[in-house]
Parts: sequence; structure tokens; C-alpha cells
Amino acid sequence: MSTSGQHTRFTPDRGLTSRMVATMFVIGLLYVGFTGVLIALFRGAWPIIVLISGGLFVAQFWFSDKITERAMGAHEVTPEQFPQLHGTIDRLCALADMPKPRVAVSQNDMPNAFATGRKPEKSVVCVTTGLLRRLEPEELEGVLAHELSHVAHRDVAVMTVAGFLGVLAGAMTRMAMYGGLMGGNRNSNDQNAAIAMLIIPLVSMVVYVISFLLTRLLSRYRELAADRAAAQLTGRPSALASALTKVTGQIAAIPTRDLRQAQAYNAFYFAPALSARETASQLLSTHPSLEKRLEQLARISTDLNH
Repeated sequence: MSTSGQHTRFTPDRGLTSRMVATMFVIGLLYVGFTGVLIALFRGAWPIIVLISGGLFVAQFWFSDKITERAMGAHEVTPEQFPQLHGTIDRLCALADMPKPRVAVSQNDMPNAFATGRKPEKSVVCVTTGLLRRLEPEELEGVLAHELSHVAHRDVAVMTVAGFLGVLAGAMTRMAMYGGLMGGNRNSNDQNAAIAMLIIPLVSMVVYVISFLLTRLLSRYRELAADRAAAQLTGRPSALASALTKVTGQIAAIPTRDLRQAQAYNAFYFAPALSARETASQLLSTHPSLEKRLEQLARISTDLNH
């Protein structure tokens, strides 16, 4: 098995790496800039602002994966409970020469899977019971290879961190406006207070919108990268294409109420929790269209046959 500092046998993706670095740099810069705006507006409270912003970031980095697991209903399972699932992941990890992540199952009829974790040794791959019931063994292998590639490429860690920075900016805004930080500006005149009340929500909105768009762009690219890596590792792109078609069709049949509860975590899923009508709009989607993913897998299949 490879150690955390070594490369796996998943095909490296320089395009994905450059996009991850750029996304983290821009979003991190935005968060630092936003904190700077708060310090400039509330100079008397700058120690509190620095402590809160730093504390929130550290807490998010260390615990966001746990929060995601709990919110998505992931429960770690043993090889005795799910031998086929563990066996497939064991084979794929040996084939990819990577550490085995924790294995979890979510009691959910929506057929889907996700991976999360800040580093490969601390990661988890989770599948829903709905997915296990619907997929053939070779289809499940393709989905699991897709999720393991997210772990190997470390894009799951980038998405976990980047996805929360915009939320942190919003949290900082609420703390500044309602949590007593305004007290650092009590001696200012009413006009300055009004300006601060206008600037903070505006800057927070800009930070959120930019981080939202950047994570959407990265998410769509990383899904295509994971499809490529999984198909090349297993040598069976047709199995992954079959799983994609089956999962997407089955998700569209899930009640809309259940889909809405899962949509907050679409960026982590193998396929988005969207109805057939919603999948028609791809502008702000976390995933590329099914047609685009299948076209890529068809090209890989042709290349492998040659």
C-alpha cells in the first residue's frame, strides 16, 4: 500500500490540480479580505474578529467532514456486515495502491454515493442502501472507483474546505451585526454605523457568490476527472456508464421532498439529487450533464479498445 505522501495508480490530472490550487487561493484570499474589512470597520474589536475567524476556519477544517457524514446519514460498517462492499473496496485500493478509507453505508433509498475527508487516511467512502440494491457488482465497482479517485486526487478535501468558506463569511457577518462586535463602533457617528451596516452584507454577499461559482466550476470538472480515472483504473468504462444511466434515472423517480433534503450536499454525490426537470439547467449545477459524462466514457472505451 502507498503512504500518504506517495502517488496512487489513479491517472494524475494536472488540470484538476491547477483548478484546485486556483480555487483555494481565490477563496482563501476572499475570506482573508473579508476578515480585513471587518477589522477595518470595527478596529476596537479586531482581537475578537481574528480569534473568531481563525477559530471558525480551524474548526471547519477539522470537523467539516464529520459534519458532512452526520448530515448525510453515514454509518461506518464492518466487513462482516457488508462483505461484498468491503471486498470491492479492498480490491480497488490494492489495484490503485492507496490506503483503504473507512467504509460507510447510509440508510437511504436514493441510489447514490459520496466520499469526504481532509486527507486519504481520514477519508470515508459511503454508499446508500438504495445504490446497493440497484447496481450489479461491476457497476458498483465503477461507482466506488469513481469515489476513491476523489480521495486519491484529494479534490474531496478541497471541496470540503472550499464549500464552507462562503458559509463562514456569512457566519462572520451575522456575528458582526448581531453578536456584539458593533460595540467597537459605538462611539462613531450614526452615518459611519449606517455605512458599516451597508458594507458588511454587501461584501459578504460578494464573497459567497464568488465562492459559490468557483466551487460549482471545480465540482463539474472534478466529476469528469473522477469518471476518467475510474474508467482507466478498472478498464471498464461501460460499467460506469451503465451505473450512471441507472442511478440518474432512478434518482429522477425519487419523491421531490426527499431530493430537496439531499440537495445541500449535491457537490459530494456521485450523481446530483435532482428531478428530471431540474437537470435540464446546467449553468449552476454541481455536475456535468449525463450526456457529457457518457460521451467521455464512450471515448475512453474506444481508446481502450484500440
